[in-house]
Amino acid sequence: MNILMISHYAGTPQYGMEFRSYYMGREWVKMGHRVTIVGASFSHLRKQQPTPGREIVDGIEYLWLPTRQYQGNGAARVISMFQFVMQVFKHKNELVALRPDVVIASSVYTFDLYPCHYIARRCHAKLVYEVHDLWPLSPMIIGGYSPWHPFIWLLQRGENYAYRHSHLVVSIPDKTYPHMKRHGLPKSRFCCIPNGFLLDEWENLDTLSLPPSHSQLIRQLHSEGKIIIGFAGGHTQSTAMDILLRAAHQLADRSNLAFVLVGQGPQKEELQQLAQQLQLHNTYFLPPVPKNTIPLLLQHFDICYAGGVHSILHQYGTSFNKITDYMMASRPIIFSVDEPHSLVEKVGCGLQVEAENVVQVAQAIVQLSQLTAQQRNAIGQLGHDYACSHLNYTSLSQQFIDNINNTI
Repeated sequence: MNILMISHYAGTPQYGMEFRSYYMGREWVKMGHRVTIVGASFSHLRKQQPTPGREIVDGIEYLWLPTRQYQGNGAARVISMFQFVMQVFKHKNELVALRPDVVIASSVYTFDLYPCHYIARRCHAKLVYEVHDLWPLSPMIIGGYSPWHPFIWLLQRGENYAYRHSHLVVSIPDKTYPHMKRHGLPKSRFCCIPNGFLLDEWENLDTLSLPPSHSQLIRQLHSEGKIIIGFAGGHTQSTAMDILLRAAHQLADRSNLAFVLVGQGPQKEELQQLAQQLQLHNTYFLPPVPKNTIPLLLQHFDICYAGGVHSILHQYGTSFNKITDYMMASRPIIFSVDEPHSLVEKVGCGLQVEAENVVQVAQAIVQLSQLTAQQRNAIGQLGHDYACSHLNYTSLSQQFIDNINNTI
């Protein structure tokens, strides 16, 4: 099969997030498919930006289209979206010449569905719309925009267009179908394929090492008999890290607990200031580690935290990559997110509490910390077993292909 994926924010191991398109593409190449991924030359998610033009990474053919740089989520990012879509239209004949069998629109926003549909029609290919987040619902709720705001109105037209014309809609969150049904998508053209992991990233960890600052602190804490409550990821408002710090403040008298926060983000300085104000002597901030050493880092934690702010968006499901990482590390999880029937709750690999509830987060920490190490390991093992059975990108990528083949 010849697969063409249009993904504005596509990344690679060298450039950084986002990784799903790379993971899927790599597995498809292993299956014998030809894969071309079209991405923008600039993304706010990456640690390094590619040069516009063609590149081959692990058998995947990348085409990086030139787009402007921007910061934040303001008008400059919106301009970048339109610029990328226009670039795809500009290169439409070049992409049609690839003669793809399937065209996948996989950007967060809905505008790239239009050039993807054009290419699919020209090539008599199947059209797939991959949904990362529900747009325009997400910017409406997070940004407080009216449905009649011009940008939101255009996004809504794009979403409805996608549900009318796509042969298949693949949702990463698992509870989105009721919303899609309201906008005209029949159940026969819907499937959920969540984010996952690559097994080889969790093998041969004994050949890796953490930065000295990380390994020295972890050794010290373990030698003191501390139970480490850890977080690894972006220090942003959406991850509700302040709730974890306030829970640590409530538990300051429990000398056997230590809180280790690893990562970077726009809220990190503010969080460090909050930790100073609360006089948190049991809390440590560390810089991010290379992606390939995250599995090694997580295995040194005793309990892992993932949080979020109150949002009705979470009723449609979540797709936190860190949850899969925590599960693979066999660590019990404290999941402070308002998601009904979450994966953590379903699998039993931790405790789910209300979002932004300091008291409940603190109580969950106490409950897990009072268990024996063997009991915590048993809880974590439930997550590991589930992830291995259901979240391996090798099987997820095959599910993707099977669903495409089953479309009419």
